[in-house]
Amino acid sequence: MKTIKFFMVALISLVTATTCFADDRMILPEQLPAAAKTFIQTHYSGAKILFASKDLDGLSKHYEVHLNDGTQLDFDSKGNWDKVENHMKPVPAALVPQPIATYVKANFPGEIIVKIDKERHGYDVELGNDLELKFNKKGMIIGIDD
Repeated sequence: MKTIKFFMVALISLVTATTCFADDRMILPEQLPAAAKTFIQTHYSGAKILFASKDLDGLSKHYEVHLNDGTQLDFDSKGNWDKVENHMKPVPAALVPQPIATYVKANFPGEIIVKIDKERHGYDVELGNDLELKFNKKGMIIGIDD
């Protein structure tokens, strides 16, 4: 009887564990949400999509896109951008809120923003010199990591 209980608990644990991990699936670029496709056409018209994936984390999903110019883009389930990253060239200026762009220009002249990530607190920004800056939703600096 103990053996049966042990195997039942093991089986339930295995099923639970496999359903808790993210399920990443490659998709065709045409399967991206319309907003994501428009974003790519607007800000990266010269780049080509190398691959795209849909990540299922429990009940939520998001999309990840890699472009041939080294850019990685993350989108939410509706196709709104969450993260833009390319360590070889700057993030498009149109994506950086003005207070953040002004702060970086004044305090780190000559540096470029290579990553911008929307977070609950606001934005995480990485500069070309690997310095990470944290901003609140209003674009005010709240932290620096080197």
